[in-house]
Amino acid sequence: MASEKGQIQVLHKLWEWGKEVLTQEELNNKLFLAKDGYGRSAWHMAAEKGQMAVLYKLWEWGKEILTPEELSTLFFDEDIWGRTAGYTAAEKGLIYVSHKLREWAKEVLTPEELHKIFLIIDDGE
Repeated sequence: MASEKGQIQVLHKLWEWGKEVLTQEELNNKLFLAKDGYGRSAWHMAAEKGQMAVLYKLWEWGKEILTPEELSTLFFDEDIWGRTAGYTAAEKGLIYVSHKLREWAKEVLTPEELHKIFLIIDDGE
């Protein structure tokens, strides 16, 4: 995916085309929240690879098209291994990504939800 490789221009073009031909629901589900075979969204892949420019753009677009409830799911969505974007960034040692995700999470999550996502523990599986 373009988000994994930091190809912001490709993402931008896909976004423009999507807005021209897709309904709001299709834009949300088939482009913004779509997942690969491993359950990873563009958000997940960008966080995993430390692609901050992509994350900033995705956050901007997400705030534009998603409800606060939908936006909050970005922080809880798990891949097939049960890892969230924040968990993956922390696992890779991408502290700057983890920090930014936490800042954004504060905008849409309750204190209880924040506590929950930052206490996720690897069960060793």
